Amino acid sequence: MSETGKSGRTAGILLIVVIAMFGFGYLLVPLYNVICDITGLNGKTGQISTAEAATRQIDKNRTIKVQFVTNNTAGSPWDFRPNELQMEVHPGGVYQTTFRAVNKTAHSLVGQAIPSLAPQKAALYFNKTECFCFSNQGFKPHEGRDMPVQFIVDPDLPAYIDSLVLSYTFFDITNSRSES
Repeated sequence: MSETGKSGRTAGILLIVVIAMFGFGYLLVPLYNVICDITGLNGKTGQISTAEAATRQIDKNRTIKVQFVTNNTAGSPWDFRPNELQMEVHPGGVYQTTFRAVNKTAHSLVGQAIPSLAPQKAALYFNKTECFCFSNQGFKPHEGRDMPVQFIVDPDLPAYIDSLVLSYTFFDITNSRSES
């Protein structure tokens, strides 16, 4: 094989490797989300329909404490907090709470909330029927609003788990939206 042929073959292999690496990087986030949804890894919670939630049997003999926590990054353009710090719920019942976000800036922003649930094992048994985290949230300058979360704790939650912590971090994704 000639030197030119070897160089062309090497360039072709390198091009395939670069395309494969790009494809893997592009698919990594969706793949990670699917794995987290299936396993409850990283405290990601499930999502069910309102109709499915209505079919659940309520366990009136058991009470679970659900605490609500918010996190902001340093220099965050938001005021973000839960309107209730905690609730006492019965597994199988549908409950709703709200979180308050305020854009502290003089320009429009887009935010995205990322949920987490502790203990991690409980994530498989915590399902949301409605959540502001399901979509991006656009805010006008200095706009504030209450954003709902409707949830159900599955009656199959292991008996040794009697309290949960639902946490959200609210990120400014204004610039990243225009790049994608």
